[in-house]
Amino acid sequence: MAKRQFVDLEHGQLHLRTAGEGRPLLLIHGSPGSALQLVPMIARFAATHRVIAPDTPGNGDSPALPMAEPTIGDFARVQLQLLDALGIDKVDVYGTHTGAATAVELALLAPERVGRLVLDGVGLFTPEVRDEMLARYAHPFTPDLEGAYLARAFTFCRDMFLFFPWYDRTPRGRRPGGMPPTAVVHGLLMEVLKAAETYPIPYRAAMTWPGRERLPLLRHPALVMSAADDPLLEDSREALGLVAGGEWLELPGFGDADFAAARFEGMQRFLG
Repeated sequence: MAKRQFVDLEHGQLHLRTAGEGRPLLLIHGSPGSALQLVPMIARFAATHRVIAPDTPGNGDSPALPMAEPTIGDFARVQLQLLDALGIDKVDVYGTHTGAATAVELALLAPERVGRLVLDGVGLFTPEVRDEMLARYAHPFTPDLEGAYLARAFTFCRDMFLFFPWYDRTPRGRRPGGMPPTAVVHGLLMEVLKAAETYPIPYRAAMTWPGRERLPLLRHPALVMSAADDPLLEDSREALGLVAGGEWLELPGFGDADFAAARFEGMQRFLG
């Protein structure tokens, strides 16, 4: 079972989950939410690795960075500070969606501190898509006395599973997987509400991350992967072509019974 703790860093305390012993493996979650999303993954890898899974700044139980518009590079610097605080010299890194961009920047920031990279769903947005998503995708859920912000937050969390972008409620925007168990939606909602006014900050950093310029700079062994029904599947395939010597793994859909096992087995083969 994962242990929870807080670590003091320059910007404040960072909340994280840790488990297991062995070769360090840093797991960086996507947006929105927190490392709570990764608890089943933490449990699997704890049998063979020392797993570290932080809530990134502005998400879950970690306070936001002090600047108004931090970049993905700023989020990567926090991960480097975390490694220093934990006394970890070198780590393999898994990142999904926003976390994948952060993993790339961490490897570029401190190449000697990163071993192997697993990039699960890489977002490469065109200027047109980027501008639309910056305008519409993620906004604070500011509390109000009518409780309307709670309904907006729930709708946001629910519709992310049904449409991409979540606000494109048309046949074109419909996602194939359908609704997950109610507990999954509820868990995501609770984590989003913890960071109701700060969760958009890392989202905006990911949307403006220049991945097409940054990925070719990588010199690390990298496994690029994506679920078959991930909205970032095609972006991830493009990302593979930008990574020198990258490997590809297409996973079953998120709701498939074999999804978690296929991801674990593919990563274990790659990490060695």
